[in-house]
Amino acid sequence: MPSRAKFMPLLVALLAAVVCGCASNPFKKQAVPPPSLEPPPGVAAPAHTMPQASLSSLPPSYADVDGRQLEAALVRNRQESQVMQDEIAALRDQLASTSSQLAQTRAAGLPPGADKPPRVGNDGGVPATPVVMQSAMTQLKLPDLQPRFDGAVIRIDIPADRLFDGGTANLLPEGAAVLTQVSAELERVYPGHFVGIEGHVDTEPLQNASWTSPHQLTAARSAAVFDFLTTRTSMHENQLFLVAHGANHPLVSNATAAGRSRNRRVELVVYPDRAAVDIAAK
Repeated sequence: MPSRAKFMPLLVALLAAVVCGCASNPFKKQAVPPPSLEPPPGVAAPAHTMPQASLSSLPPSYADVDGRQLEAALVRNRQESQVMQDEIAALRDQLASTSSQLAQTRAAGLPPGADKPPRVGNDGGVPATPVVMQSAMTQLKLPDLQPRFDGAVIRIDIPADRLFDGGTANLLPEGAAVLTQVSAELERVYPGHFVGIEGHVDTEPLQNASWTSPHQLTAARSAAVFDFLTTRTSMHENQLFLVAHGANHPLVSNATAAGRSRNRRVELVVYPDRAAVDIAAK
């Protein structure tokens, strides 16, 4: 019995701890926190958890638009459609005009012997187009010369050695024949057009003491051609003009005898413009 009394206080303390409990009781059940609905980083949230858009942020419905606004928008659409149709019609007309001009240009470039050979006639002083000028150039019958198209003009290079006695402005019989042939072809294909008479020489020293500069020699030769064309052919003085270039515009290098010979020349330059005078009255 004495031993039971000894353990009695310890038993009472244990019962009190069991009945009342304490904060340090290791057998006490801990509270579990509620699960979090936030997704981990990098994972999209479920659709039902995302905030829904308000009705005020949605685009307006046509049912909410006033009828007058719809009618005005319809009128604007009709006007824009009409403008586009007018532009398309204008483009079609322009295309038809361009096609017609192209057909006329092709007709002007017929080869020799065709029903309508190209001829740039006098039509009231209207300049010929570069295409017409170049197409008509093929009709020039100049076997010994080579006309060339240069931008908008036609250039016919005539060697000075065929026109003049060496170092002078004296026209040779052969030169007179060449000028007669060239002028007849120009009047046939380019009637009434302005023609420039441009004299050129090489860089060799002048052999004739009558000329103090290459420009004086080329001016005298251009004047001799002018006098012949206006007195011995049907070309009119009002359609001709003179240019003396001297040695300023060589065709090729003057380093060789052949090059110097080619640079000594008289160029007849046919322009797209026509003289205002009545050429046929001459």
